[in-house]
Amino acid sequence: MKILITGGLGHIGSYLIKNLNKLKKVKEIYIIDNFYTNRYSSLFKLPKTKKKVFFQDMDLSKKNSLKKIKKVDIVIHLASLTDAENSFKIKKKIYRNNLGMFSNIVNYCKKNKAKLIHISSTSIYGEQKGIVNENCKKLRPKSPYAEIKIKEENILNRNGKNIKYVTFRFGTISGISQGMRFHTAINKFCLYTILGKPLPIWKGMMNKPRPYLSLRDAFKVIKYTLEKKFFNNETYNILSQNLTLKQIISFFKIYKKNIILKSTNSKLLNQYSYYISNKKFSNKAIKLKSNIKDDVKETLKIFGKINHEIKFNK
Repeated sequence: MKILITGGLGHIGSYLIKNLNKLKKVKEIYIIDNFYTNRYSSLFKLPKTKKKVFFQDMDLSKKNSLKKIKKVDIVIHLASLTDAENSFKIKKKIYRNNLGMFSNIVNYCKKNKAKLIHISSTSIYGEQKGIVNENCKKLRPKSPYAEIKIKEENILNRNGKNIKYVTFRFGTISGISQGMRFHTAINKFCLYTILGKPLPIWKGMMNKPRPYLSLRDAFKVIKYTLEKKFFNNETYNILSQNLTLKQIISFFKIYKKNIILKSTNSKLLNQYSYYISNKKFSNKAIKLKSNIKDDVKETLKIFGKINHEIKFNK
């Protein structure tokens, strides 16, 4: 099995390329990334493996960018400008970039008869009442990033006869990888806790739930898809837990009692919450059981080792 991973140096991609050696069926791995976020460290100390691994520095949004890429069996499309809150500032750029990349990926898959693992987002739901599943008809995206994810899903629906795919609506990612960033709630809280900085709490969000996904579970989903050839042209919510900010903060208080909170406004994050159901995937495939509290503990532990050796100026 030959696999192409776009955005392979990011938070999820860097975790994948370090763990795909566990999959016997995978023989060749092609990695594409444009170093937009300078995550060169994702290529450091890759595990020794008999698999052939190829890396290409490429702007995937340019037309015909995949023309010289060899034929693969499966594409895992992770490449995207992902910072939802800051996407308001670069709306035209994010539309041009993300939709340009996706168009090239779909055309590549159609031409080479490659199957596609499409990563969407639970952020497409926006403000919802009650428990939300994949049958939700009134999607209320609150950011350009989420709007584009809906457009990507619609593109796949229209091309369903010409491409085999599966769409996973991932919750907000947590967990350690070499390509991790710190702009999402849990990762940002870990960084701020170690630095002794106040945790930014968005007004009105303390008791509102949102879906979170551990990297461990994200990998299990992709592993299952590759091994079981789980390409049925359907869409699935993928998450480990629905958590409120109050619950997340309680995880941090286990390891550091004096947590400082700071109320703040956000154009995006104080506007919506939702409780997502992942029963569709659990019933058809596997159950995801990772605890986000463990991700918090591991991330703080990594930072803690640094903090023990270096005194940060506050």
